[in-house]
Amino acid sequence: MNRILATLFLSVLAVAVSAQSQTPAVPGTMPYGKVDVADLELKACEFEKDANAEVLFDKGDLYFDQQFNIIVQRHKRIKIFNENGMKEAEIRIPYQGGNRLEYITGLQAQTINLVNGKPEIIKLDKSQIFTKNIDKVRNEIAFTFPNVKAGSIIEYKYAWNTVSYSNFPAWFFQQKIPVRYSEYITSVPEYFTYRTQVRTYEPFVKNTSKTEAQVGYMSDKNERAMANIHSLPDEAYMSSYADNYQCLIFQLTNITSHQAGIFKTYSDTWAKVGGILADDEDFGKQLKKKLKGEEVILANAAKLKGDDKIAYIFNEVKNTMKWDGVDRWYTTEGTPTAWEKKTGNSAEINIILYHLLKQAGLDVYPMVVSTREHGKVRPYHTSLSQFNRAVVYMPVSEDKEYVLDATGKYNVFNEIPAELLNSSGLYIDKGKELYDIVSLEKLTPSSQTVFVTAQIKPDGKLEGTTNIRSSSYNRLNAIERYKTDGEKKYIDYLRNDDNGIKIASLKFENLDVDTLPLLHTINFTADLSGSDDTYIYLNPNLFSSLRKNPFLAENRLTDIEFGYNRNFSIGGRYTMPAGFKVDAMPKSGKIVMPDKSISMSRIVGEQDGVISIRYVVEFSSPIYLKKDYPDFREFVKVLYEMLNEQIILKKA
Repeated sequence: MNRILATLFLSVLAVAVSAQSQTPAVPGTMPYGKVDVADLELKACEFEKDANAEVLFDKGDLYFDQQFNIIVQRHKRIKIFNENGMKEAEIRIPYQGGNRLEYITGLQAQTINLVNGKPEIIKLDKSQIFTKNIDKVRNEIAFTFPNVKAGSIIEYKYAWNTVSYSNFPAWFFQQKIPVRYSEYITSVPEYFTYRTQVRTYEPFVKNTSKTEAQVGYMSDKNERAMANIHSLPDEAYMSSYADNYQCLIFQLTNITSHQAGIFKTYSDTWAKVGGILADDEDFGKQLKKKLKGEEVILANAAKLKGDDKIAYIFNEVKNTMKWDGVDRWYTTEGTPTAWEKKTGNSAEINIILYHLLKQAGLDVYPMVVSTREHGKVRPYHTSLSQFNRAVVYMPVSEDKEYVLDATGKYNVFNEIPAELLNSSGLYIDKGKELYDIVSLEKLTPSSQTVFVTAQIKPDGKLEGTTNIRSSSYNRLNAIERYKTDGEKKYIDYLRNDDNGIKIASLKFENLDVDTLPLLHTINFTADLSGSDDTYIYLNPNLFSSLRKNPFLAENRLTDIEFGYNRNFSIGGRYTMPAGFKVDAMPKSGKIVMPDKSISMSRIVGEQDGVISIRYVVEFSSPIYLKKDYPDFREFVKVLYEMLNEQIILKKA
């Protein structure tokens, strides 16, 4: 009997061992300085073969010290696979050092190379660690790892410290390069309650919680980890990395001590945040500060009315001030100094704009917003950290409002800057004690109309004129591209880099008139590809913004965000050469997405030797969710096939 039980036990054990051997081990962390030779010999990321570098592990261990300061012990290790991955050896650690709110201690860094089959460690000389004061609030530690080459492992560790309970740092599991293992451990005293936003779509490989006894209180310990996290690619029409990284976000909601009879809520309202801004020395206290020589601008503005007055003051500030490229909701040197220097950050420029508009008698309010790169404002998360720019808010009527931003060289007063759309702004009216969140949207579609009038030559050439009419953001995008890149590159863009198209002349109308559509007139010739003595092939989708399908990838990790609704109209009249007839022509018809958010109609006909076409494409939603991408991609594929279907002429 014992022999049977022993045999049965061994059989079960063998099955268990076999099952364990077939389950891939979850990666983890290692002590600083201890490295696995297999990692030094690693040639590629196992789950993302074309990666230039890989985070082997990234560990954060957060706890509170005896004074209830928050400390995060950070340890990060990276593998460099090739020369393109060596940029990962340049490290920047930002922190808010103003008033010593945050500070960094215990920084160590080293490079590990494989030399004669053994690890060789090269420590970073502390003299090569540089601290930079970005402004009176923000600082940065910068350094570059020594002796880095393809195959190197680099690692660093430090302690991030903050004296603020509410400054609980987020954790980003996903990065711009793949991450083999990422772990965040948080140990929070029982007195503090934080709301946790879990923004992940892949499972945790570790997700545990328990209560631990500390000296005088209990602590809630949570451990969360993810493994084999793909890098976040730069996908066409994605909103930002900040909106899409898999991460954890924390917000302090209350502090409670039953023993001491303390209960304090930190569930701030937007009114409370707005009140803080209104009284801030570097924001609200700057609004009324007088500017040197402002009387001249105000005198000129007094001669104007309505939009003309707004446009004049807006353009005076935009053309006078140079943006230093820094986005802040607060000023650094103050508006009078920035005005005299004619340069400033986004808050300084736009508070100057607010001041002049207000002094001119206009109903305007300061507003804080978040740029697309910084990430969307989440209205349920009442935190000032969500904002990174100040602008001017001007309600005109119940269905019309202006959001003015004079930092952008190509911004106009009557269009919300595209990088602020589909988010929210917080406006401040201290006089009425109104502080409210406003959705920033563009409901009227941005449009582009292309019309071609051309002669088809019997030798397979096309000669004619194209008129393009662009409004709203299409107008702004065209002007910025033209003025930034220059005429030659802009012509290449219009040709879609097609060497068969030659543009003889390009003329603009309304290039400097903000309130009118931009008009192009293009004289051109084109070689019709594939044509011969018998057949002529014509694709009438010329000079439009819808020539190449940007959604060819089978999978997508981020939502599609166009920013605004878009309408396109492509028309044309093509005179056929004598002796040719239509051999094949696209059929007229219409396709519509099931949710009716995208539609395309196509009308094609021929009469008396003239081919007429009219394509109309309408995108009536600015955002398409990644979960709907397969259906979106399939529909757009058909749409582009219809757009680029050829007309075939045959010699009679």
